[in-house]
Amino acid sequence: MLLDKKLKNETPAPSWAYLRLPPFPQVALQLLQMANNENVQLHQLSNLISSDPAFASEVLTIANSLLYAPRFPASSVLQAIAVLGANNLQGLCLTVGVRAYMGKTLQQPAMRAIWRHNLACALIADQLASVGFMDRDIAYTSGVMHDIGRLALAVIRPTEYSLLLVTHSGPPANILETERKIFGWDHCEAGRQLIIDWKLPSEFEAIVSEHHAPRQKDSSWSMADLINVSCRMADTTGFPAFPGCEATPFPDLLEELPARERRLFHTEIEPLAQEIARKIDAVESV
Repeated sequence: MLLDKKLKNETPAPSWAYLRLPPFPQVALQLLQMANNENVQLHQLSNLISSDPAFASEVLTIANSLLYAPRFPASSVLQAIAVLGANNLQGLCLTVGVRAYMGKTLQQPAMRAIWRHNLACALIADQLASVGFMDRDIAYTSGVMHDIGRLALAVIRPTEYSLLLVTHSGPPANILETERKIFGWDHCEAGRQLIIDWKLPSEFEAIVSEHHAPRQKDSSWSMADLINVSCRMADTTGFPAFPGCEATPFPDLLEELPARERRLFHTEIEPLAQEIARKIDAVESV
């Protein structure tokens, strides 16, 4: 009832411009653009990250955390890049950027759940890619990126979005209609527009706009499909974006995987859930 009353008093935004989205950390966006250039030099990436001391410090801290578990601790951003590689660096910097983007809203339990869902999706995507024939670094980056539209809507009006998250129940895709009533856009549409506005690789468009679309079991397996399943696995392993989310049973999700991934991936949910929780705790502890 409380949410219904809120909605009656809301006037949906008539255009994208009215959302007035705050800027995403420029270092993270520029690095995403630069890292896709095969000719980019490691020192160029290092100089870009080091141009923001606070950002560089967090990148270095997470690079040395249990999330990446390096054999030898990196003492400089350049050394961290050399160890992680340019592509892996994209996901790391995007993780730092998302946390900075959410800022103080992360102190709210509903916003923290979104953050954890995003990380869980990225970590699961990384594992699915590792047992298949897809790039793990791109999979992780795509997982962090998949809900960027939701993060943006949450940052614009955290109170209203928190209320939506704690009162909504049903399958994950059902929240899109209510988002459109409040904002004029749902988080999938918002994410796609952000990819365009930020001039990021067009491959991200399908990932952010289709991660709630129904999948055909026998359709070809793409990065967008991998993120679609990883997103729902994040829900099932205990990291839903909202408490009332109706998660897909784990055996059903395994059936959606290609034969190789299904054979080599986790067959039981408990070990996967424990591993994801441990890695998220590693990021949140720094």
